[in-house]
Amino acid sequence: MLSETNPTPDPAATPVPDPAPSSWNVANALTMLRILLVPVYGWVLLLDGGDNPDLRYWAAGILAVATATDRVDGELARRRGLITNFGKIADPIADKALMGMAFVGLSVLGELPWWVTVVVLVREWGVTVLRFFVIRHGVMPAGRGGKVKTTLQFFGLLMYTLPLGTWPGASGWELAATVVLALAVLVTVATGLDIALKALHLRRHSARSAMKRARRQAAREAARQATREAGRR
Repeated sequence: MLSETNPTPDPAATPVPDPAPSSWNVANALTMLRILLVPVYGWVLLLDGGDNPDLRYWAAGILAVATATDRVDGELARRRGLITNFGKIADPIADKALMGMAFVGLSVLGELPWWVTVVVLVREWGVTVLRFFVIRHGVMPAGRGGKVKTTLQFFGLLMYTLPLGTWPGASGWELAATVVLALAVLVTVATGLDIALKALHLRRHSARSAMKRARRQAAREAARQATREAGRR
C-alpha cells in the first residue's frame, strides 16, 4: 500500500542507464579497415620478390596508414563512448595481425631472420593467451613498456619495408633500421617476461585464489577433524 511515507516513485527521477554503444560505429570501422589492410600490405610487400622500390614505398605507406588507424580508433572510442566488446576483441587482433604480417613478409623476403619473427610472434600471441587465462583473477592493464614496444616495432618494420638500399648513405640507414628493430625485439621479450611475472603474481594473490586456498584449508581441517573423531571411537 502506498502512503505519504512511501510515495509513488517518479519515473522521471529514476536514473536510466545509457544504452550500450552499437558495434556499428566509426571506431570499429577503422579497426576493420586495419584488418582488411593486412593482406593488402603483405601482397604489395611481396610483389616482384620485394625488389621494386616503388612497391616498397606503397607497402610502407599502407603500413603507416594501417598503424595510424590504431591510434585514431582508440581516441574516437574513448572520446565518444564507443567502446564495445567487439572493439576490445578486434582491436588487439588487428594490431597483432598487422605486425605479424610485416615480420613474416620480411622473413619470407630473406630480409629478416626467421628466429626474430618466431620470437616476436610467440611473445605476442603467448601474452594474448596468458591474459585470457588469468582474466578470471583480474585484468592486467597495458603498461608503458607495451607502448614503447609497439612504437619501436612500428618504426623498425617501417624502415625495413622502405627501400633503404636505394637511398643515399644506404649502409647507414640499414644499420639504423637494424638497431631500431633489435631494440624492438629486446623490449618485446623483456615486456613479455614482465607480463608473465605479473600474471603469475596476479594468479597467486587474487581474491579468487585466496578463496580457493581458504576452501582447501577448510576441507583439510574438516578431514583432520573427522580423522580425530574416528580415532576416538
